[in-house]
Amino acid sequence: MRGVRIGYLLDMAEIVYPPVIAAVRTLFRALDVRLHVEGADHVPRSGGAVLVSNHISYLDFIFAGFAALPARRLVRFMAKEDVFKHSVSGPLMRGMHHIPVDRGAGAGSYATALRMLKAGEVVGVFAEATISRSFTVKEIKSGAIRMAQATGTPIIPVGLWGSQRLWTKGRPRKLLQRHVPVTILVGEPMYPKRGENVNDHTTDLHTRISELVDRAQRTYPEQPSGVWWQPAHLGGTAPTPEEAAAMDEAEARAKKDAE
Repeated sequence: MRGVRIGYLLDMAEIVYPPVIAAVRTLFRALDVRLHVEGADHVPRSGGAVLVSNHISYLDFIFAGFAALPARRLVRFMAKEDVFKHSVSGPLMRGMHHIPVDRGAGAGSYATALRMLKAGEVVGVFAEATISRSFTVKEIKSGAIRMAQATGTPIIPVGLWGSQRLWTKGRPRKLLQRHVPVTILVGEPMYPKRGENVNDHTTDLHTRISELVDRAQRTYPEQPSGVWWQPAHLGGTAPTPEEAAAMDEAEARAKKDAE
């Protein structure tokens, strides 16, 4: 009954999410953000599902959420708690029923995600945990697989490309940049079963997302070389995965020293 109750409350309280989507769509039309979505039919029209995307931009929750709109689904994203404490983003995130994640004590957010999945919601996860500075898919966490196994729900892999040009880690925001193409590719669902090897499924998920991102990169309408938003292996000047890992480690050390 608790899962049913959560679903009922979400249905009754959906007063923030639709206007936010409408406002974003209006802005994107004005800026001529050129969305290209493939595979949206893989998102189930009812029932719980775990939508797992790569992470290259602070705006990825918007674009990954667009993958579910053709199925008339709203995605409840798991996001770091700091976003919920912001004076502007906080009320919006809470109003859209996203899930705050305290990385020091993640059991509560995990339990909330399970309840939402059992209530038939789509839960969004950025399994890399942080934005990839190299614009390749980093090592991913196993939490999404474990949630799917615990609730009997499918995993929906998503590959994003182009969103990093608007706002990403270590680069100035260009939210009003015009004519930016953004590709959203949705892969076939995975159905990890309870008791199956979590690591094997996690590796499979990483492969699937990487293949989607690679296809999105190679079919992207703009293919310049020597630009910051292209990965090194495609001739761009983004950090290599090894350089990006070193930058992440240095950032983590600096935050720890500042505490």
